[in-house]
Amino acid sequence: MPPPTKRQTDCPRSDAFRTRWGAHNVRHHGTGTKRFHHHAVGDLTLAYEGLEMAAEPGLTLTIYTAEPGSVSEEGLRLLSSWAARAETEHPSSHQAAD
Repeated sequence: MPPPTKRQTDCPRSDAFRTRWGAHNVRHHGTGTKRFHHHAVGDLTLAYEGLEMAAEPGLTLTIYTAEPGSVSEEGLRLLSSWAARAETEHPSSHQAAD
């Protein structure tokens, strides 16, 4: 077994980690809010919902959405526009030919 990483040894020393661990909140979280930090657009607060795929047991599709009119929505729109532009400039080799 490899030696523990710094993160593994630091976690038990963290008050936040000990509080969360002590709460035993280990149930499946199918909905909620997550915070992300993107280096170009900053902090994003997104609601999420996990949808179980009936055709593929064990597979979950997670959908993230931003509050309409929020800074997070602006950030997602900006990232989306960059992705769309990149796809136009460099089409994916996985796209089917017409």
